[in-house]
Amino acid sequence: MSIPVIGIILAIALLILMNTIKVMKEYERAVVFFLGKFQTVKGPGLIILIPFIQTMTKVDLRVVVMDVPTQDVISRDNVSVKVNAVIYFRVVDPEKAVIKVANAFEATSQLSQTTLRSVLGQHELDDMLAERDKLNVDIQNLLDQRTENWGIKVANVEIKHIDLDESMIRAIAQQAEAERSRRAKIINAEGEMQAADRLAQAARTLASEEQALQLRYLQTLKDVAGEKTNTIIFPLPLDLIKPFMEISAKGKTRES
Repeated sequence: MSIPVIGIILAIALLILMNTIKVMKEYERAVVFFLGKFQTVKGPGLIILIPFIQTMTKVDLRVVVMDVPTQDVISRDNVSVKVNAVIYFRVVDPEKAVIKVANAFEATSQLSQTTLRSVLGQHELDDMLAERDKLNVDIQNLLDQRTENWGIKVANVEIKHIDLDESMIRAIAQQAEAERSRRAKIINAEGEMQAADRLAQAARTLASEEQALQLRYLQTLKDVAGEKTNTIIFPLPLDLIKPFMEISAKGKTRES
């Protein structure tokens, strides 16, 4: 047997061997077809195929991180924004991922774009900015339901950026400033109300106790006397001398 013939035989044998013995890594699975019909899922480890009768498609089970391209979204209150996101998903059913969809990754990418626009379009701009975590969960749940038939599990969705035009940024800044001004006025009004209540309470206390009113009057005299001035004109209230007038009247009654 000539050397060329031996070489051809060895090449054929090597080709058959390569199509017979396969090694799947821990994160890989082999979807095996027997004469074009699905047979089983094998792996990880060493698997043996019948050459030209059994074929296989390799599937990666690791989590895939996919950027969702920037999408133009019109919110429910008719504000145009640009939104992009990132999704985390993985294949959990290799059979469905191969048989049910031609390209699982491309299908998931396209579906994520339409779902992002659909979900965010149902919310107002304030909800997009303030409730991002809730929107992430809503998008993730909806995507997970739609990709379940493809054997794909969407683990997480994160909205990365919500971009606004300059006019909308200025409008939001003006709205925030107006809100801060409103809160400041409310706090000031509440402070004035509390001060008025305390003053009214103090006035009622002083009115019910004549001695307290006299002590307050004398304290005021002391404070004024401490001022650097030559002349002090201070009115003498009738309530202050009323007790002395009553004592004087009682004395005259006794004398008569």
